[in-house]
Amino acid sequence: MLLSIAPHRLSSGTVTAPPAKSTAHRILIAAALAKNPSNILLPIESEDIAATRQCLQSLGAQFNRQQERLQVKPITSIDSNKLHELNCGESGTTLRFMLPLVACLGANARFLAHGRLPQRPLSPLLGELISHGCSISAAHPPFELSGRLQPGLYSLPGDISSQFISGLLFALPLLSADSRIELSSHLQSSGYVDLSMAVLRQFGIKCIETAGGYNIPGAQSYVSPGNIEVEGDWSNAAFFLVAGALNAPIHCTGLKIESSQSDKRILQELKRFGANISETENSVSAAPGTLKGTKVDVSEIPDLLPILAVLACFAKNTSYFYNAARLRLKESDRISSVKNMIVALGGKAEEQEDSLTVYGQNELQGGVVDSCKDHRIVMAAAIAATRCRQEVQIIDATAVRKSYPDFFQVYSSIGGIVKNGV
Repeated sequence: MLLSIAPHRLSSGTVTAPPAKSTAHRILIAAALAKNPSNILLPIESEDIAATRQCLQSLGAQFNRQQERLQVKPITSIDSNKLHELNCGESGTTLRFMLPLVACLGANARFLAHGRLPQRPLSPLLGELISHGCSISAAHPPFELSGRLQPGLYSLPGDISSQFISGLLFALPLLSADSRIELSSHLQSSGYVDLSMAVLRQFGIKCIETAGGYNIPGAQSYVSPGNIEVEGDWSNAAFFLVAGALNAPIHCTGLKIESSQSDKRILQELKRFGANISETENSVSAAPGTLKGTKVDVSEIPDLLPILAVLACFAKNTSYFYNAARLRLKESDRISSVKNMIVALGGKAEEQEDSLTVYGQNELQGGVVDSCKDHRIVMAAAIAATRCRQEVQIIDATAVRKSYPDFFQVYSSIGGIVKNGV
């Protein structure tokens, strides 16, 4: 659908960060593998999280929602005669975590995927699964997987997707003997693997980081701590923190300053651009300052590029975002889609093979933005609209449901004028 946003500055206000999508995926999977039930505080469920939950249900886990909490009864057995259908939607995390999980459980499964997900990289992971006992019917979904994963040495590149490593870290502890993951290149987005390690420790699983990868003892068991809370999402909070830096002070609650989430680095980057930031133990406030362009290495924070590029549009001088090649493999080619968004709104940006240059100016004109069905382009365009002279229209704005279904309700609560809802 086409959503229209009237030119209007946001007001000062308070927003609560939604549950962290990256953390929720991991907690749901660990809870489904545990010996005992879990009670998870998860008040909002995005499309990606629903995809993971539904895949786990297909494998035998039971979920019961009680208001803001999700009660989880773990998988107890796998019917080896059944073909389990796992619809991963457009969620790369779901697909890349479920592949080794299904393999370690010895389940037969048919994997479905939508949007750009069937074209996103899988081959290094699939090759390792095949060499360790599995059969896979095709190189891209839809495909069927059968066989049982065997322990051993797994060699993977670290610069394609950290989800390959995280998925194996969740599966390999359940195998009968020890395994090792060896990285053939530098690990990018390492913070997401750190987050996986933190959730695994929470469920009593031991994985050991080494100089070149990870050692994973076999024959382990997941034990749930019982009551679990999914922390707030720094990736999605970043949109409103940048809104505060561009409009009026915005206070964002529900954020752990000591979080393992990589996108907590939004604080550091906002400060480097010149925004005024104040922090407490579980909240952050962002307010306008004198913004100046800077250089940002996005190799560890790929999801922050769209909103940091919007911030750069209103900073003095030029900003340069580099080490961004992997962003071409996201829900959209995010180097191109971010550049096109800025140009469509009257700004100036140039893309290179693995980088993006944004030229700062005082305001943007407005216009029509093609979101490329990418949730982060939708949200970035909405924040940019608060500093446009004319109306902004966003094509396929419903893509926000992938990670932040309440985004436009929150946006409207602090002064955003949305002409037709999502």
